[in-house]
Amino acid sequence: MEIILMRHGRPAITNSGSLLARDMPDWITRYDLAGTGNDLPPEASRELATRAGIVISSDLPRALSSLKALGCEPVHTDALYREAELPVYGVGRLRLSPQAWSGIFRVLWLCGLSGNAETLRTAKQRAAKAAENLATLAGDAESPVLLMGHGIMNRLIAHILMRQGWCEIRKPEKRYWGTGVYRLTE
Repeated sequence: MEIILMRHGRPAITNSGSLLARDMPDWITRYDLAGTGNDLPPEASRELATRAGIVISSDLPRALSSLKALGCEPVHTDALYREAELPVYGVGRLRLSPQAWSGIFRVLWLCGLSGNAETLRTAKQRAAKAAENLATLAGDAESPVLLMGHGIMNRLIAHILMRQGWCEIRKPEKRYWGTGVYRLTE
């Protein structure tokens, strides 16, 4: 039994330059609506995708367009596999790149400051349900199950799988198209 957790490709969103923190909700909305444009998967991702017998995906456009770039069609898409929500905090007149704000807000989220966003605890509960779904699918499949998902959520799912006895065969990179492979040996 094998599960492949793959992160989507680079979203096709224009660089917004420096933003105020209060501008981040609009940027996050645009990011969530973005596909991956012409971003092509590396050969290693293509090879892993061709091994998959069942393909599952987050329902966000960047995940679905990543599968299209791989030539894969998901049998199921679900918000369950979406990225953990990002809180946004107003911080005066400081201007930073969206990536810098995202990093700051993610660290605050990991420290328990979730604001109006999903809490870390809730995200972990969602990841547990996702891991359960993937393990059930993998148990019934003759070939690997591929999830096209997102960075943080994939890491939370991987952590749960490993606690349940799945071995990490391939450690995922944090970059776009980063892929982890997990196998349950009997």
